[in-house]
Amino acid sequence: MADTNIGIVMVYTGQGKGKTTAALGTALRAAGHGLKAIVIQFPKADLDYGEYLFTGKYYPFEIVQLNKGKTSTQSEQELHSVIRQTLAYAEEVLFEGHHHVVVLDEIFNAIDGGGLSTEDVMGLISIKPHWVNLILTGERAPREAVKRADLVTEMIKVKHHFAQGVGSMLEGIDY
Repeated sequence: MADTNIGIVMVYTGQGKGKTTAALGTALRAAGHGLKAIVIQFPKADLDYGEYLFTGKYYPFEIVQLNKGKTSTQSEQELHSVIRQTLAYAEEVLFEGHHHVVVLDEIFNAIDGGGLSTEDVMGLISIKPHWVNLILTGERAPREAVKRADLVTEMIKVKHHFAQGVGSMLEGIDY
């Protein structure tokens, strides 16, 4: 029988839609079972995402966004500063070990943007307490993270309505 007190490392990556959605679904399931979950979002865009608005009303788990600015108007230096602050916050959360599920949403995109290194991400994996399930998302997971993870899912974009000039039907939805 498997030890249910051992957390795993999960990676959701690829060009397709669904990385954040999969991570949020796992966090929501954990919260439904009475486990403590937190989603830490690295800067991703200027939209007010529905999941952030939802948790502000219903509190099934916590979503933390340290970037309160508009990514499209922030300088590279400002974005890198927020990314480093978000990394420090993620380290603190992992060191404290109070959560069963820790999602680091868009962390791989922070590597692509130059705000983090692969070594930064691997450092977070290495300090993860053994009971914590750590979920990492973003378009291009580094080879080292894929190798270290216990579960890796690659989302493949087959078709997306944005490419046809069709926007989201609900304000703030990221499809």
